[in-house]
This record gives sequence, structure tokens and C-alpha cells, in this order.
Amino acid sequence: MDGEESVVNNNIAWQIGSAQERSTEIFESRNPACHADVLGVFGCATREQIAKAGARAEQAFTAWRKTPAPVRAGVVANFGRLLEANKESLARLVTREMGKPIREARGDVQEAIDTCSFFVGEGRRLYGMTVPSEMPNKELYTYRRPVGVFACMTAGNFPVAVPSWYFVPALVAGNVCLWKPSEDAPLTSYYFAMLLEKAGCPAGVFQVVYGKGADSTGAWLIEAIDAGWISAFGFTGSSQVGARIGEVCGRNLITPCLELGGKNPMVVMPDADLALAVEGALWSGFGTAGQRCTSLGNLIVHEKIRNRFVERLLEKVATITIGDPLDESVLYGPMISEKFLHTHLHHLETLIAPHHTVLTRSNGRITAQSPWPRWRGKMAPDDGWFAAPTVVDGVRSTDPIYAQETFGPLINVMTCRDLDEAIALANGTGYGLSSALYTNTPSYVYHWKEEITAGMTSINNSTTGAEAHLPFGGNGRSGNGSRQSGVWVLDQCTRWQAVNWDLSGALQHAQIETGYIAADVQYRLPC
Repeated sequence: MDGEESVVNNNIAWQIGSAQERSTEIFESRNPACHADVLGVFGCATREQIAKAGARAEQAFTAWRKTPAPVRAGVVANFGRLLEANKESLARLVTREMGKPIREARGDVQEAIDTCSFFVGEGRRLYGMTVPSEMPNKELYTYRRPVGVFACMTAGNFPVAVPSWYFVPALVAGNVCLWKPSEDAPLTSYYFAMLLEKAGCPAGVFQVVYGKGADSTGAWLIEAIDAGWISAFGFTGSSQVGARIGEVCGRNLITPCLELGGKNPMVVMPDADLALAVEGALWSGFGTAGQRCTSLGNLIVHEKIRNRFVERLLEKVATITIGDPLDESVLYGPMISEKFLHTHLHHLETLIAPHHTVLTRSNGRITAQSPWPRWRGKMAPDDGWFAAPTVVDGVRSTDPIYAQETFGPLINVMTCRDLDEAIALANGTGYGLSSALYTNTPSYVYHWKEEITAGMTSINNSTTGAEAHLPFGGNGRSGNGSRQSGVWVLDQCTRWQAVNWDLSGALQHAQIETGYIAADVQYRLPC
């Protein structure tokens, strides 16, 4: 990064199209694969700056909501084109800032491009309905209306895709947006906002407040809900913080959009294609170093194939290439930050019980003293936050590791006797985000999709992966039933308005003066 960019990022960069303001509290963005590599320095927005952003957003909403929806969608179309034109540069920045392998980073950006492509059309399809009235000379209509100021906080593991899920439909629907991105990917969010500005987004319509979470910008943005100017709130992150947001939104009669954690199950039945299931488990459990909300948590294998399957899985785990995330051959790179590595190591120390068996030979942090045999990259592993894959066997439904989200390269192996037991184990964690079943028996598939409580499930595919036109979200500890992506997300950023237009020139009383045709209920058929 050149000197000019560093100076820009030392400012708070939180309002598009207006002067920058400095903040006294700052934080750095560092490359997790080489933590000596500093990408930028950012300021934490204060309570006062958040309030100013709110006032600016409310002012911008007056004009933006009256801008025709196809015109608003035109900004999103421009944004999608800019994302496409800058896809490789942005993907490489994502990899450098949060450690996602470059192939996955390209997919992260592509998801945002796909989201733009889908919602450009929704600018001409924000349909309401014309409804027949029970009274004469009376018209009934329904309309989608924007809610107002849409505030949002997102995680750092999908720094391009997930923000697009929130903001692209919110902007098309006529809302103004205020975003607190993760402190793990601030430079990516800076360029996300810059591209929206270049796409023609008016000043004040989309604003970014940088900062940390607890006792910082994130906490103050949640506090701002009580001030009354936030009309909708989106959050992707931990279930604990999501519960706090739900409480604050509840007392303000706001329904938040909460996309929280998961302890995602994968079930492998005896008739499954074992090679395919092994590939699915490997990708689900260790892609992005296990740092997806949809990552595999509990691998539930039928007792008839358990030993055979685990043997194949361990053979495959031994072939994983770990290292430089810019290398096209690595399966995964570093943990997102030092904090995530330390949390992962803490889980290995505290959640693995004496009755468990750790099946992988290398565990914990990868260093020069504890190397990974298939390491790829010029940097030393000690220079970044790298962790080895861990497979734990003998996990029971009474173990803390069974029901706790671990968010790292760690999967549990459990055994089931039949599909009903597998479903009970899959549903028993209290989470309900994603799930997967490997089988070639249609009756198993039907039973599974009827009984699994997760908001998303895959058959003969991994627990991870989302498409821009399908609903994304979970139930239970994984969310409040709200959904992102596809047309379903419009319910999170619009409110329905019913219009009753009486053209009769008289006061008509529905239900009271309705001219229903009376039937002769005394009539009996002559047969």
C-alpha cells in the first residue's frame, strides 16, 4: 500500500461523499498469513460520530426512497459491473486481509456479483398486489415500502459476499444503510464502499463506521437502536451477540435479521458414495480453516461403514496442503486473526475429554517446531496464525464439544445405528443453520428433509455453499428465522402497506354492508 492510501485509512472513512473525520481510537489490519504485513490503520467511530451518520442517513432517505426503484437498481447494476471489473484485485485483497485461499476469495466476490445480477431485476419486480374488494367501487392495493435506516454488522469470514446479501436488496428497496464491518476486514470494506460510491450511490445513502465490537463501535451501534432512528438491523456473527441485538430490537419493536452460528451435522448412510462423502466432509470441515458459519461440526456416520469411512477420511486429511493462501494449491490458509487461533487452541485444550480419541497426528498451531508435512509457501508458519486439522472421535451427545460451535479446523466423529438416531443427533445441538445427508435411498432423503430442523440442508453435497437466489439462514441458536438472499430477504428490508381506496362517494362498511348473496339453506335435493 502506498503512503497516500495509508493516510486515508488512518481516517475514519465512514461517510461516503463528505469530509473524513479522525478518531482517537485506532486499530490495524494485518495479514494473518504474515502478521508483520500491515494493510492499513483505521479509526473507531465514536457514539457521536454514529449519531451524526444516523442524522445524515435520515436526511438522505427522504430523496432515496422517492427515487424510482429501477433507477436505484441501476446503481446496483453499476456496482456489479465494478465488482466484476475488479474481481481479481478484490479477491487478492480478501486473501491478504483475512487469509481465505484465493480460489475461495474469488468465489466470495462472485457471490456479490451474482447478488447484484439477481436484484437488478427486483428493481422492476418490487411487486405488490391488486386485491378484489367485497364492496362496490372500491380498490385495494398492497405495496412494499422501504423501512428507513438499515443498520448492519457483519463478520470477517465473507467480507464481500455477506455485506452484499444485506445491502444490495436494502438499497434496491429504497433504504439507506449504515454498516459496521468486522475489524478483521476493514480495508476490504473500504473498497466495497468505494465501489458503491463509484457506482453512483448518493452521499449519505451508504455509510461505513469502522471499529471493534465490545466496548467500541459495535456496542455503540447496538445502543443507537434505542435512539429510535434505526428502522431495521442486520447481524452476522455469534449467537451471544445476536441474542443481545435481539433483546434491544425487541424492546423497540424491531425485528432483526440475525444470521448466527452453527454446529452443522453431516450424516453418512451405508449406501452413500463414500468417496464423494469424504470429499464433502473434507471441504465442509476444513475449507476456510473451518471458519464458516456453515462449516461441518458433527460428522455422524452409520456404524456399518464407520471404520471404513473414517479410515478414508484420515487418508485424505493427510494429503491436505496448508500454507500461503495466495497459492492455488492450498486447501486452507491461516486463521482470520490471532484471536481466532487462540480461541481454537483453547477449544482443543478444554473440550477434548479423556474418553475422546484424537485421530489426527498433527494438532494445534503449525510452527517450525510443529510443522505440517504438506506445507506450501515461502513464509514461515510462525509468521502467521496457522492451525492443523483435527478430527476427534468418540464424541457423545452429552459432551460440551458436541453442542459448542468451535469455528476452526476441528470436526467430531459420532456413530449412529439408523437414520432416526442420526436425525436426533443432528437436531440435538440447539443450532439449526446447515446440514447434509449422504445417501442414495430416496426414502431416507424424504424422511431427512421432513425431520431436519436446520434452515438449509444438502443431499450428497457439503454443508457449505450458498447461491444468490436461494434463502440463507437458520433456526434456533443459528438465527431468528429471518432469511438472506433471493426474494425472501426483501421481507427483512421492506414493510407491507395496504391501501384502501373507496370511489363510491359514500361511507361503506365492510363486513356490515357487504352484499353477499343469500342461499336458500332450507332447500333439499329431491332425490
